[in-house]
Formats: sequence, C-alpha cells, structure tokens
Amino acid sequence: MKGIANKTVYFQEVYSMRSEQDKEPEQETVTEITGTGASDESVADVMEAHVFLLTVPQEIDEYELVDPVDILTPLEKSGFWDGVKATKWSERRDAVAELTKLASTKRIAPGDFAEICRTLKKLATDVNLAVSVEAIQAIGNLARGLRTHFTGSSRILLPVLLEKLKEKKPTLTEALSQTLQAMHKAGCLTLPDVIEGKYLLVKRIDAYEFDVKGAVKNKVPLVRSLTLNWVTFCIETSNKAAVLKLHKDYVPICMDCLNDGTPEVRDASFSALAAIAKMVGMRPLERSLEKLDEVRKKKLSEMIGDGTSLMNTGSAPISASSCNVSGPEGTDSSFVRRSAASMLSGKRPVQAVVVSIAKKGGTTKAGLVKKSDGVAPSKVSMSIEAEDAEFFPFHTININNLFTNTGCLQPGDMSLEEIEQRLCSLINADTISQLKSSVWKERLEAIGLLKQEVENIGELDSTAELLIRLLCAVPGWAEKNVQVQQQVIEVITYVASTVKRFPKRCVVLCLPGISERVADIKTRAHGMKCLTTFSEAVGPGFIFDRLYKILKEHKNPKVLSEGLLWMVSALEDFGISHIKLKDLIDFCKETGLQSSAAATRNSTIKLIGVLHRFVGPDIKGFLSDVKPALLSTLEAECEKNPYEGAAAAPKKIVKISDSISSMPVGFDGLPREDISTKITPNLLKNLSSSDWKVRLESIDSINKILEEAHKRIQPAGTAELFAALRGRLYDSNKNLVMATLTTIGGIASAMGLAVEKSSKGILSDVLKCLGDNKKHMRECTLNALDSWIGAVQLDKMVPYIITALADPKMGADGRKDLFDWLSRHLSSTSDSPDALHLLKPAASAMMDKSADVRKAAEATLCDVVRVCGQDAVSKNLKDLRGPALALVLERLKLPGMIQEVGDSAKIVSTALTTKISSKIAKPGPNGPADRGSKNANKTVPMEDRERMVIRRFKFEDPRPEQIQELECDIMKHFREDLHRRLLSTDFKKQVEGLDLLQKALPSCVKEIIELVDILLRWFVLRFCESNTTCLLKVLEFLPELVETMKDEGYSLTEAEAAMFLPCLLEKSGHNIEKVREKMRELLKQIVCVYSAPKFLPYILQGLSSKNSRTKIECVDLVGWLMDHNGVEISGQLKSLQHVAALTSERDGEIRKAALNTMATAYKTLGDDVWKYVGKLSDAQRSMLDDRFKWKAREMEKRKEGKPGEGRGALRRYFTLNVVALPKKSTQEKSNYGSLCFGGSILKDAFACEVSEIN
Repeated sequence: MKGIANKTVYFQEVYSMRSEQDKEPEQETVTEITGTGASDESVADVMEAHVFLLTVPQEIDEYELVDPVDILTPLEKSGFWDGVKATKWSERRDAVAELTKLASTKRIAPGDFAEICRTLKKLATDVNLAVSVEAIQAIGNLARGLRTHFTGSSRILLPVLLEKLKEKKPTLTEALSQTLQAMHKAGCLTLPDVIEGKYLLVKRIDAYEFDVKGAVKNKVPLVRSLTLNWVTFCIETSNKAAVLKLHKDYVPICMDCLNDGTPEVRDASFSALAAIAKMVGMRPLERSLEKLDEVRKKKLSEMIGDGTSLMNTGSAPISASSCNVSGPEGTDSSFVRRSAASMLSGKRPVQAVVVSIAKKGGTTKAGLVKKSDGVAPSKVSMSIEAEDAEFFPFHTININNLFTNTGCLQPGDMSLEEIEQRLCSLINADTISQLKSSVWKERLEAIGLLKQEVENIGELDSTAELLIRLLCAVPGWAEKNVQVQQQVIEVITYVASTVKRFPKRCVVLCLPGISERVADIKTRAHGMKCLTTFSEAVGPGFIFDRLYKILKEHKNPKVLSEGLLWMVSALEDFGISHIKLKDLIDFCKETGLQSSAAATRNSTIKLIGVLHRFVGPDIKGFLSDVKPALLSTLEAECEKNPYEGAAAAPKKIVKISDSISSMPVGFDGLPREDISTKITPNLLKNLSSSDWKVRLESIDSINKILEEAHKRIQPAGTAELFAALRGRLYDSNKNLVMATLTTIGGIASAMGLAVEKSSKGILSDVLKCLGDNKKHMRECTLNALDSWIGAVQLDKMVPYIITALADPKMGADGRKDLFDWLSRHLSSTSDSPDALHLLKPAASAMMDKSADVRKAAEATLCDVVRVCGQDAVSKNLKDLRGPALALVLERLKLPGMIQEVGDSAKIVSTALTTKISSKIAKPGPNGPADRGSKNANKTVPMEDRERMVIRRFKFEDPRPEQIQELECDIMKHFREDLHRRLLSTDFKKQVEGLDLLQKALPSCVKEIIELVDILLRWFVLRFCESNTTCLLKVLEFLPELVETMKDEGYSLTEAEAAMFLPCLLEKSGHNIEKVREKMRELLKQIVCVYSAPKFLPYILQGLSSKNSRTKIECVDLVGWLMDHNGVEISGQLKSLQHVAALTSERDGEIRKAALNTMATAYKTLGDDVWKYVGKLSDAQRSMLDDRFKWKAREMEKRKEGKPGEGRGALRRYFTLNVVALPKKSTQEKSNYGSLCFGGSILKDAFACEVSEIN
C-alpha cells in the first residue's frame, strides 16, 4: 500500500452545452497528477483491496426537454401595450407584472421581442421604484426563457442595467443582481469566443467589455463595486478555456480598480483577480501582478487559498475523505455536462471507476481503473443509460449512499435486480423469471401472465416507468419471437394509455425498438398503434423529433419508409398544430426524397401531400430545389390532397398541454426565415442613393432576398427596411414607386400578420399612391393592398382606409378605385365588425360631385349593411347628419315605426300597441306612488334609449352628439311628415308638428307614452331655444300629456325624469311672466306622475341656479310641496336649511320667497322648525322670528289654531294607536299608519315617525 499517498485522480469535463460544442478544445477525460513516490504498483494495490464501479451520471438540461411556450400572443391580448403607456404607475406595474408572469415559463418560444425590450429598457429607468423593479425582473425571466435568442436584446439592455446599479434601494439592487446573473447563466452574455477572420462572433463577455470598462469608471462607487462583483460571478461560472481568452482584457481593469478610493471597489477587484487565478492559475497573471506591493500580493494569495497550484490543471480533486465526487473547475457538480439532444441519442456516457481505501491512521486514496468484464451484474448497480440522467435531482453523489442505501434510488439509478425487487409486490417473481427463459413458449406464457397482472393493477402511475424498463430489459427489444413481441408492445400500449401522465423517458427507451417493430409486417399494426398511443400521451411533436434521427441512421430502409407512413397517419389524426413543420420539411427533403429506395420516396410524397392539405400551396415554396421529376409527382399528390385549412380538424387529442398547439388561429406553422442579417446598412443606404439605377438594384435585391427565403420571413430587422422603402413611395421616378409598391406587397405576403406591427404605418403612405392620375400606378397600389389584406385581414386596414378617403388630395379616380376595391373584398366577407366604421366615409362619398364615386360608394354601403346587419348600422348613425343621413336611411329602407292608418291623426305605429298593452297597467289604489311599478317592464327599444341617459340633477345644454342621436330616433320612430316638421328649423313647422301630436294624443295614448322619452328630449331642445311661440305650444301640449299619463297610471322613469326635469326647473325662471306661469302649473302637475320625494332633489338643485327667477320659483315650489304634502316626506326637512340660507341673498324677491316658505314650514312644525334651519346669522334669525310671529297672528285671525298643533296631535295619535300596538314589528306599524291615515306620501312620513320614536 506504500507510495500511493501522493496519487490523486481528477475528473475533467468532456461534454458541454450545445452552444459550446465543437468550440472548446479537446480535453482529457481523466488527468493524473502524480506526486513524489507514486508508482503503478500502488494503483494495483488499491484495486486489489477494494473496487467499486461508478458511472459518472450526466446532468440533463431540462430546458431542452421542455416545449417552448409562445408568450407574445397572450401578451397582446392582455392589454400590455396600453398598460405600459398609462400615466398611473400602478397600471404600468401591473402591465409589466403580466409580462413577468408569462415569461416565468421555463422555455419561451423565440419571436420578435425587440419592441418589448425597448419598452422594458425605458421602464427599467422609470421614476417609480415598483415599476422599475418589475421591469428588471421581467428582463431576467426573458433571459432565462429565451437564452441565446435573447443575446441581441441583452447587449442593448446591459448598459442600462449597469447604470441602474447606482440606486441604493435594496429591492432594486437585488433585482439587478439576479437579472445580470441570469443573463450570464442563460448564455445571453457569456465569456469571449472570437473567430479569426473578418467577422467577430459577438456573443460573449468581450461583447460587453466596453460596457464594463465604462461602468468601473462610473462616478458612483456602488456601480463600480457591483459591476466587479458581477464580473467575478461570470468568471466563476465559466470554463477555463473562456477565461484564458478573457484575462488579458480584464486583468488590467481589475488592477486599475485596486487603486480605487472606495474599500468596496478594491475588495471586488481582489475577488475578480482571485477568481481568474483560481480558474487559470497564477502563471498567466505573473507579469500583471508584479506591480502589486507585498501587502496586496499577500491578500490576493489568501483569497486564492492553497488550491492555486491544483487549479492550474483546470480540474478539482476527488475528495476521498468525504467520498464525494467533486465536479470540474472547482464546482460541486459530479455530472459530465451534455446537451439534451445527445443524452437522448442512446449513447452511453464515459464511465470511470473510483477506488478508495480507508485505513486506520492513514489517508484515503483514489485511483483510476478500467471497467472489468468480470464484475457481476448485481455489483454494477449504477450502470445508467444516457436517457436516465434526468433522474438525478442532486449534484453531489455520496459513493457509500449509492451502494448501501438503494432504497432511495430512482428507477434510472437501479439495476435489473433492483427493479425486480421493486416490482415483487405487484408482479409475480416466477413471471419475471420466465421472461428471462430461453424457451420462447415460456416467455410467451410469462408475458401473457404479466399482461393480466398489469391490467389488474388499479393505479399504474407510480409503477409505469418500472414496468417499461423491465420490458425493455426482459425479454427486451432483441426478442425474436413475433408473438412475444406483439404481447410486449400491447402491454406497453396499455400502460401508456392508462396512466394519467406517461413519462417521456419511457418513450425514449421504447422508440428504437418500436420503430423496428413497425418495419416488420407481423408487428406493424401493434407498433403503429403504440406510437399513436405515445403521441396521445406526450404529444406527436416529441415523437417526431426523436424519430428523425432514429429513422435517418437506421440501416434498414424499411424502418424509414414505414416510419414515414406512420407519420402520415399521425398528421391525419393530430393535425399539424403539435408538429415543428420546419424540421419535418427538412427531414422529408434531406432524407426521404433523397433515399434510393422507391418505397421511402413514395412514403415521403404521401407525407408531403398530407401536409399540403393542412398548410396549403405555401409548402411548394420549400420544394423548389427538388428534382423536376419528383416535383411533378409532388404536385400531382398535392392535387389529390386539396387545401382544407381549418376544416381539417384533428381526429385525436393530446392528453398533456402542448405549447406548440397554442399558436394563434390561422397560423400555418411553416418556417419563416430571419433576413435581418441580409438587410445590411449598405442595402438601406443604397435605397436612398441619388442614382435611380442603384435604388432600383436595391429594390431588386430585396425581392431576391424574399425569393431565397421562400417568401416566408420573420419580422426581425424589417422595421428599418420599411422606413427606407417609405421614402421610395415618394420617389420622383414613377417606375421606382411602382416597383416599391410591388416589393411592399411581397413583404406583407411573406411576413403575414406580423407586418402590421413592423410596418410602422407604411400602409397610409401606400394608400396615398391612389391619388396618382396614372391608372397603372393605382393598379400597382391595389395589388399591394391585395397582398396586405391577405396578410392582416380587412379589419386592421380600416383605420388607414378611412383616413385616406378623407384626404382631399386623393382624386375622384382614386376614391372610386378604393371603393370598388372595398366592395370586392366585402362581397367575399361574411363577418367584419370593423367594416361598420366605413359607414361615414361611404355616406359622405354618396354626395360626391363624381357620379362614379357616388356609384362606388353606394355599392360599398350596401356591402357594409350586408356584412354588419341593418340593426348594427341603424345604431351607428349618430355620426351622420343632414343629407348624408337621409341618403343612408333611404338605402336602408327601414320599416317606419310610425304609420298612417286612415285618420291623419293616427301617427304613432300600431306595431307597438300589442307590446305596450301588457306594459302599462291600470292605476292602483294608492295612486301615483304605485304607478312607478306599472312600467317596470319597458320594451327593449326604450330601455336601450334610457341606458344612454346620464343621471344628473343639474341641467346642461345638450351636446351635438346627443342632438344627432335624437334626430336619428325621431326619424326612426315617427312618420316622415311628422319628423320633417319636428326637425325643421322653421318654428312654424315645429308648431304644426305639435298640433299633429296633440290631435293624435287621444287616439294613440299608449303608443305616444311608449315614445315619451324621445318627446321629452325634443321638448328640452325647444326649452333651450328662444322662440316664444314654439315654447308656448310645448307648454300647451305638456299638461295634456301629463294628464293623459296620470289617467293611464303611468309614472316617469328615473331616466325620463333625469333627461327632462333639470331643464324644466332651470327654464322655470323664464323672463316672460306667461311662460313662468305655465311652467309653474306644469311643475305642480308633474308631482302626479313623479313622486314628491324623488322630485325634491331636482328642486334643491334649482336653488343653486345662477338665475334669480329660477331660485324664486324653486323656493315657492318647496313651500307648495310642504303645504300640500307635509314636511316629513323624504328629504323635505333637510331642504329647510337650504331655503333658510337664501334669507341672506341680496335680491329682495329671493329673500321674500324664502321667508314665505319658512313661514309655511313654521305653520306645520311650530317651534320645531328651528331644529332644521342650520347655522344662521343673528340678522337672519331676527327676520325669521318676525315672519314666524306674523304667521302666528295670521293663523289666529283665521282661526287655524297655533303653529304645529296639527302635527303634534297627529304624532300623539300615531303613538297611541300604532307604536303602542303589542308585538308588532316596525314594518307592521308603518303599514298600519299608512292604512289609518291613507296616502302614499303619508306612508313615508309615518315610517319616519316610527324610526324616530323607536
């Protein structure tokens, strides 16, 4: 055992992430560092003493297994863009929080995040802390979910994040640190990787070196220190090769910071230097460190520690004392890192053997041995296939635990013996033993028994993977007997279809064997059924992705051809929403069509034909480079499978949620190419060249780029392209303008729906080309519009079209062509809600000077009515007025709701009679108070009209849109001769219209009441005008109408009162005495159809009017209500305070009216009136006291008793006869008081008394 104390074995990383493969230098799998006295015999002694075989497990990247999730579509629907522009910080925060939530998924589908990142860059510097923190967290989530797809955006955001480090808020600093670390760990910003030659691969730390240089020179010390801390983190989490390329640039930065005046910055610099030294050793740093004094050298040595010499090799030793396998580069990971793709390819990892011995008083040693063929299977308990690596939930594995505590192992960690031990309680041991038999009949009998036992298990979810692994081992996929094979596949199919969630690891284990069984005609049906079941369990996209490599590398051409045929059936069953079409098309072109086997080519042609059924003719653009003979065959197959689109519904569903299937409706799934690298600055510059030939060449180059991308492009980088093309739309060379229009149409077709956002409003510039007087130019413009509508649909184009139609520079020919184009597309559309906005421009164009424009506009209007429906059009006529409105109504041919039936006075539609007869009931015994419930069930048209009314007590002049709406309602609901008179500007015609209504009132009561809300609104307009003749006629008709409503038992609704009473009260102070008298009588009459308690708030609002005569009328009306209805109606007593306050007015008439009203209250209340007058000055109280004394003398002369006596007697009677009733509830007492004293108004008063007395 001697001489082995200085022998140590180190493991070194042999696999890396996918992005780093083929870039890092080859490394030794195991590196030995031999100290003094080491010998080969020492290793042999260790091997003889104690040998364990350990397979170093691999760390699977879960990111590779997770399907990408599209977050752009739900983000658009969430109102994100409106929220981030809000003025309220809480709305901005909530909008960004929604993005943070969506981006928290493990893997995000790549897309155009440029605009989102620009918005986040702005919000990261928001003045509100909560918004800024939320934006920074959203950036971190995007970096984790997009990884390398977020590299460009990370480069833009990095300077902002580093500058933001100056903030001292802990929450903000923590968010910044986590986001910066996430950007590095996700590969968005990693260590340098420079490619020699003309181009520099800018995706690593050298890409942000200048940002770091600027940050460490920032005047804020916190920025300098935190930046260096982040650099230290980047170094510690990178590999040695990257740091070797890094240190020459960053060591000088750290050396300069050692002289900083802030201790935190100096400490951060030491940490960065120590991290570099630990990674690459001290030798590359010797020249730079010579400048340090001894104190600083000593401090740096202490930070580096004793492990510096060991770290020179780039590997860390295996700690034998703790029996832990330490990972490479000083980390605690024991995994050999590989990409998920390589782990699922079926290759076994590099295996190593760890040998350890513990002796009393000695040290633990480790060495390297080769795998021995003589080791029994039971001892090789850790032989793990690559697909099983994701079972390891830990990074550090204790060797002793691996071999002694097998009870805690996952299925992927166990040998066949351990799997059998786990299943012994569910599966008979004899059954498993017979599965290993060399006699096929015994295996067949055993698999039959196993099938029965599995079917009898109630819950398979916990044991599904154990069963699959058992069947993959025994009898295994090398089984030769067909019957046994069929039974094995049936058991696997049953398990996959029964469990709630079938592990993808099981699918990976089975696919190689199942794909071979599909090639065998005897097991083909079973194999295809099993693959379909797998697709239902985990999604066909996962199956397709794994089959591509298996089928491509298999030597048997039958496996490929039959696998392609299964893909045909899978597409027919599941559709294309779960499939990555780019990978499938590439597989068909590169493998299927290139095969020398005719059966394989035929299967591929069938597969492409089925794809054509789902995605349409666009797929032919990806097959342009196929041989002519095959191309003709493909076209014939496509004709057999015509495009069905959304009609081709899938027959089967997938159990688990699939992010690929959550794409927007109408998305064909065909791949789109990123052309941003081809849109070079030189190309954009040439588009603005002074030489027209150069400009034309640039436009041709863009068309060529579209052709090379199969006319399927991504929106990335097209914003600058559209900006450059916009200038060419105003080119002096008309041929270039037409070429530009063709190119813009081609870009729209190639980009699809994303063109709306990327085009930055270029459509408005395209539409301006319709103003050209050349027909060929207008035709090119319409062709571009055709391409645009195919990409974004008409609804998205309507706002631009409306603006273009209103442009006075567009000539008659352009408007006519645009209306014809609209009619052509509307005629092929069945539903387009936004087409309703075309109503106004079409109506306006119907009055155009050009007959061709009028004809085209009328055709467009008819199509709008057909698409949107007459009801929708009728409800949106408020923007039209005058002749345009009349023309539209004439084209609509709406049936008049006011018909002439014999007598000319019969002007209201009889169609409403049957509806209203059941709506207006007879008056109840309690009079007007019960009438409000009689019209609770209004007809729908009236409810719609009333819903538009804003409840307010204060009067405001009608707005223009309200007047237009009233005009529309009058024209819809009244006969033509009547509405012409009512809407005439001549007051004489208006008076004639009122005469017609007055004559029709006795015979059309119910019909007119149904339209009373429209009439009241029309009366308001007349009140607001200055014509006395028309106003007096209105005041002559209104009392008759109110009396009729009273007779019919109809009460005004809240909406009707809100639209009429404020105006009536405000205008009651008219300057003509005759008008005031009529209005005064009308107000007193309205109490019969609208209860006093509800009427009172409107009156009180009138007390604050600026018109003194209005105040006087309202004060007198309050006194009248007190005299006739009592003072205790709801709110009446509170009104006394407002009336008493008016006694301080300068106007003597107002003071006089207020004193008279207070005297009326004193008559009823007596001295209790002082409780309700509020705070008054001594002068006011003196005036009131004099008036009260005068009132008392007047009552005494008239022998009316003393003030307040009547109310006191009433209260005593009520107390004795109502309150004293035994065992009566308050409600019953109130009802009793109402019955005793009668009247709906007194009922309110006595309810108030009950509450006061109780």
